[in-house]
Amino acid sequence: MRTGWRAALAAAASLSAKQPFGSSAPRVFYGGARSGNVGGTLVKIQHLQTRFPEHLWRFNTLYTMSNTPYLTRGTLDRLKRRGVVMVHNQNGVYYPRWYAGDWRAENERMSHSYHSADYVFWQSAFCRRCADRFLGEREGAGEVLFNATDLDHYRIRREALPMQPYRFLMTGKFSAQMKYRLTTALQALSYCVDRGNDFALEIAGWIDGSVMHEIKGEVSRGRIAERVTFRGEYTQASAPSIYQSVHAYLATTHMDACPNSVIEALACGLPVAYLASGGVPEMVTAAAGVGVAVDEDFSTGHTLDISELGEAMIEVSNRHEAMSAAARERAEEAFDLRNWIDRHENIIRTHLEQRA
Repeated sequence: MRTGWRAALAAAASLSAKQPFGSSAPRVFYGGARSGNVGGTLVKIQHLQTRFPEHLWRFNTLYTMSNTPYLTRGTLDRLKRRGVVMVHNQNGVYYPRWYAGDWRAENERMSHSYHSADYVFWQSAFCRRCADRFLGEREGAGEVLFNATDLDHYRIRREALPMQPYRFLMTGKFSAQMKYRLTTALQALSYCVDRGNDFALEIAGWIDGSVMHEIKGEVSRGRIAERVTFRGEYTQASAPSIYQSVHAYLATTHMDACPNSVIEALACGLPVAYLASGGVPEMVTAAAGVGVAVDEDFSTGHTLDISELGEAMIEVSNRHEAMSAAARERAEEAFDLRNWIDRHENIIRTHLEQRA
């Protein structure tokens, strides 16, 4: 099915490339990436379409994303020769520690749009560093541009929450591969509770059935059974109310490139306790959260002292008021969706003008 989808996209894009563009204004094709209100890629395309509705025919701009490399090398080459402006959004890459398949082949699949693009937006400096290492250094132009969110949609709760218990939140999709995120969080919660802290943990998002079974078993065997709540799946529409029902955010993914969840948490005034790897240390300032140093290892994984993560959670709770204000300030400074879309428009229009 995936091969057929790519072939159909290639045929349609190639036919379109033979037609006049029809307009000098941006006419954007998203290369097969879909829009929606769940998941980082879907949400980004949805945001862009508010300014740039998709044109499947006679487009003059191609916007590609590293995790949706649907167009073939031949199609990309034809579009480039035709003069289509090519903008690429680079997230993470494939590497042995987390991808059991042919990571070299997957990197090769995404690398052509990366190197063919007129301009690249790296979602973090970490993303750029990884691309240099696994895709090869680019000769073309680009910049680091963090993901962004609607700061009117994600905002600080108006009424203050009772401070006891102090509630942490985790969100995401928890596959078997990501089970360690939950295990790490539960161990850190137990550490804090054992030391007399009145903490609780809320977990929102999709959890694989086998993972849920194991995790619930771990919770029931510990002293935190009444302190852990599973909230289930959610959408962008319901997400703010989830963030606003807790005090702080817990980010336990190793080498996360530029997680939207952290941005949304900061926008809602949640300080963040996190593993200081990937792009997260760039996103969360020292005033808005506490990081725990872990190895940046692409092959064998990482080691973590649970006590250090527990102490980070305790520090966040002790500095809650100041960190909450700093979290919102950081979001306004670095993650405003309007600025993100404006920057895209500036780059697209500049390159279209150069083609005229």
